[in-house]
Amino acid sequence: MSRHRHTLSKRAVQPPGTLHVNGEPADLSVQITVIDYDATHFQEKQVDQIRECFPFRDTETVTWINVDGLGNPQLIEDLGKCFTIHPLILEDIFNTGQRPKMEDLGEYIYLNLKMLTYIITEKEIKIEHISMVIGKNFLISFQEDIGDVFDPVRERIRKDGRIRKFGPDYLAYALIDGIVDNYFAVMEKLEDQVEDLEEELVVSPTQESLQKINRLKKDMIFLRKSVWPLREMINNLERSESPLIKESTKIYLRDVYDHTIQVIDTLETFRDMVSGMIDIYLSGLSYKMNEIMKVLTLIATIFIPLTFVVGLYGMNFKNMPEIDWEFGYYSVLVVMGIMVLGMLTYFRRKKWI
Repeated sequence: MSRHRHTLSKRAVQPPGTLHVNGEPADLSVQITVIDYDATHFQEKQVDQIRECFPFRDTETVTWINVDGLGNPQLIEDLGKCFTIHPLILEDIFNTGQRPKMEDLGEYIYLNLKMLTYIITEKEIKIEHISMVIGKNFLISFQEDIGDVFDPVRERIRKDGRIRKFGPDYLAYALIDGIVDNYFAVMEKLEDQVEDLEEELVVSPTQESLQKINRLKKDMIFLRKSVWPLREMINNLERSESPLIKESTKIYLRDVYDHTIQVIDTLETFRDMVSGMIDIYLSGLSYKMNEIMKVLTLIATIFIPLTFVVGLYGMNFKNMPEIDWEFGYYSVLVVMGIMVLGMLTYFRRKKWI
């Protein structure tokens, strides 16, 4: 799973509102796209200068400003000043390690949540921090990296879909719904990993299997921290009395809430399965060890009477009639062979071999 380390000790000594990228200031390039629309109008463009976004602040249309990358604090700070976003909210945008939450600040609503993406080539789950600022006529989204799961939403806007008849609150619902729907795709990939590992533990558990279990347990912890608080965030958004969230949108938010519950239930099921894998692993090792001990015991059992016969005729006494017998050696071999066959037949009837 792709994770980011956060140096909390460095953030602790900074004054409130200080903007950092993963704990350190930076001046990197970001990608900004603007989609402006209403029922009859649509405009989409990628801007090079942040000031190109400023005219959309006071328009009657709905404006979606998407910022890919958090590598330029100054640029995002300028955008925050234009749209009167509080410095503490800007600091939260850069704090990619915090849990999903919602804050109602009157003129706008701030949301942050986690976007999950399954990387097929590396077979790992990438967790990306997403922040949204919902205003009266705008929505600003901030992402850690370039690339997201919002392309279906963009296509719906381009095709003059239902979304263009509503405000930024419905756009926020559509983006949240896209993120939650992608959780199901990630859960399917995770289910495949769990089932494959479970089969591996039953068939041939190895030391590498134990490492896979520990890695999967850590992934479950990170996923739980990302998904569980989302339920509370959506519930607060649905119950919000802010005029920015219309009653018609709250119906859709309840649907997303139900989807979130399904994701959480699925995740909890996987956690229980992974927790039980340790017992499966130990049981597999015990079974394998028992099989080895059974084979060694059978071999030892077979050789005990043979050792007795060999030891008996290995004694150096002069008065042993069989020593002078012409067929004594071969007779002993035949007797030993019969003893081995007899024991093997007995073991097979008992289904020990």
